[in-house]
Amino acid sequence: MKKTRAELLPKLFSGLLLALLSLTMLFPLVMTLSVSLQTMDQIYAAEPVIFPGKLMFSNYSRAMSAGDWLNYFKNSAIITLITVAISLFINSMSGYVFARIPFRGKNALFALILLGMMVPAQVTLIPVFALLRSIKLPGTGSSGLINTYPGLIIPFIAGSFGVFLCRQFYVSFPQELDDAAMMDGCGRFGSFVRIYLPLSGPVLASLGVLKFTGTWNEYTWPLVATNGEKLKTVQLALTSFRDEGEIYWNLLMAATLVVSLPIYIVFMLAQKHFVSGLLAGSIKG
Repeated sequence: MKKTRAELLPKLFSGLLLALLSLTMLFPLVMTLSVSLQTMDQIYAAEPVIFPGKLMFSNYSRAMSAGDWLNYFKNSAIITLITVAISLFINSMSGYVFARIPFRGKNALFALILLGMMVPAQVTLIPVFALLRSIKLPGTGSSGLINTYPGLIIPFIAGSFGVFLCRQFYVSFPQELDDAAMMDGCGRFGSFVRIYLPLSGPVLASLGVLKFTGTWNEYTWPLVATNGEKLKTVQLALTSFRDEGEIYWNLLMAATLVVSLPIYIVFMLAQKHFVSGLLAGSIKG
């Protein structure tokens, strides 16, 4: 009996701790939902209201009618989906090269790429802006790729973390897999496309969720690289719920929840592979 209690106590403590942490993490989401269903008088009341008596679902329709949200979602969807698709291919191919192909200076070059994870995005903001502005293509005008879809996509199609994650995943594969591919007449690119890429579901799912979330939630670069309503993204549109210094928190929270829905959907679809992909290569290599 004592042995059973000794086994149950750690599990009970772990369960209570996880429940407490889960409630702590869910509280901001609960408050966001609560504020989105309140009136402005309830929000600014002396005592905070968590469970409003009358639910103002009309806040959602009011929020979505305050601007061309169909265009905002279209812009964010185009930018995010193209970025994720190109990024997955470039990062996986780069990770394959560093993991499976020997060449001189590989370790030094990989270490240089890893340094990119230590550089804040704000440091490269102005150089990237100047570089894209200097690229003149037919129809772009004097501003180059600024205020265009390519200008919003190119800075995010590759990243140090994606290369690192894919490299750690591919380095754990046995060498016999490459030898068998070579014997079957596959070159390096053929081996990557026909063998490694189909086996990359976990790592690509994890990287895809992270890249989708980061691109969809990006605010700073679209703010710098666009002007006007034509290429406005959902994150920029969230700043419109203010009037002469007053912020309409109920409408803002309602729009925030609607804007966050694609992220929740993508994560739910990929959650089966998400953890296994993040842990790929953490033991070996």
